[in-house]
Amino acid sequence: MDPTALESDVEATRERLASTIDELVYRVSPKTIVGRQVATTKAHFVDPQTGAPRTDNILKVVGGVVGVVVAFAVIRKLVR
Repeated sequence: MDPTALESDVEATRERLASTIDELVYRVSPKTIVGRQVATTKAHFVDPQTGAPRTDNILKVVGGVVGVVVAFAVIRKLVR
């Protein structure tokens, strides 16, 4: 193989590797991870296209929280 071709091949590989490393650093950045999680959570409760709240999902979460609070209250009364 021609040394010039080999050198350009190594340089191209370095560029691809540097780009891949930059992408990985971006993806594992705490700020990026938090942003993705916030977007995912918002999308669960708010429709991304319309911006309207998803009442079915909101009611499920509220119902679960109320159920847990009631369960703790009942258990607390039984233990006393």
